[in-house]
Amino acid sequence: MNLTIQHTFVPHTDPEASLAFYRDALGFEVLNDVGNGTMRWITVGPAGGGTTVVLHPPAVDPGITDDERRTVAEMMAKGTYASLVLATDDVDGAFAAIEATGAEVVQEPADQPYGVRDCAFRDPAGAMVRIQQRA
Repeated sequence: MNLTIQHTFVPHTDPEASLAFYRDALGFEVLNDVGNGTMRWITVGPAGGGTTVVLHPPAVDPGITDDERRTVAEMMAKGTYASLVLATDDVDGAFAAIEATGAEVVQEPADQPYGVRDCAFRDPAGAMVRIQQRA
């Protein structure tokens, strides 16, 4: 069996702010943008292909309860609902470029005991975006 990851989903609360972060700060290409207003599904990914990220409205499933929607909103606000880990061969350079866009810094580049150097940002909806470089 030969399986690969095609998409991952990260919720947004403001599609334009999320688009600016993933397109302008991270440099991802916009591959698809459907819907309108806050009900947009925006697919972004690295130039040249690979796994894509679908930015989507949170908790839109018609079977979800109001309590579940509140829980999702609370988790997103705390930054505990979604995360994304990216890889680079120059974490310090990536950090400097992304920080220069005004993105919210969670962690400056640091060497980790598990063999990576990484940094972290929070996207506009609260998702943790870690960027790692193997030692």
